[in-house]
Amino acid sequence: MKSSIKLLLFLLVALSATSCVSKKQFAALQMELDVANKDLGKCGESLNEYMNRLSACEQDKERLKADLRNAQTADQLRQEQIQSLKDQLADVKMQRDKQLSQVGDLTVLSQSASDNIKETLSQLEKKDKYIHLLQAAKTKADSINLALAVNLKGVLSQGIEDKDVEVKVDKTVVFVNLSDKMLYQSGSSNLTPRAIEVLGKIAQIVESRPDLEVMVEGYTDNVPIKNSCLEDNWDLSVKRATSVVRTLQKKYN
Repeated sequence: MKSSIKLLLFLLVALSATSCVSKKQFAALQMELDVANKDLGKCGESLNEYMNRLSACEQDKERLKADLRNAQTADQLRQEQIQSLKDQLADVKMQRDKQLSQVGDLTVLSQSASDNIKETLSQLEKKDKYIHLLQAAKTKADSINLALAVNLKGVLSQGIEDKDVEVKVDKTVVFVNLSDKMLYQSGSSNLTPRAIEVLGKIAQIVESRPDLEVMVEGYTDNVPIKNSCLEDNWDLSVKRATSVVRTLQKKYN
């Protein structure tokens, strides 16, 4: 009986010791699991960061591709402009040769004119310089026309509705389009007081630029007209243009 009791106590102690060891192992494993979960979370954050970086790199790559395409397009345009200038130079040289042939047939030529021709021919021989001069002259003309158009828009926009005035640049010409309703009454070539005021603003700019060439075109009505003063709509448009020119000359010198 005592032996049985001792054996039972020994088994209980052994089982108790085994149970304690399993709990410690479980706690250790739980800690390792927690650490592993934290590491896994950090790895997930790192993965997201790298994915964001990869996306940014892809965007930079596409942007660089677009920049490259734009640069290639700009270079192509530049090459086309250079070719156009070379073609212009070839035309000028052809005209030069033609003029040389004509000059050779002349029997009387002043010394001053001869010197001018020689100077022009000398300039034409310098290919690169002449191309540069052509390009610079074109840019200067465009700049002058643009500045003139901006000036006209600024002056004419004061107190005038946009629908009554239009200023635009087309190659080497600056167009000022004034509404016929603002300028004239229907069927009449007499200018309204408002039209005379607007022409005064245009006259100020024209006077400040004596090198400008000014051309006036008259409107006509969309309804056929014929009376004792007007033969037809064509006659009306001519008289309207004439009234503008006379106002600019007589009232604004």
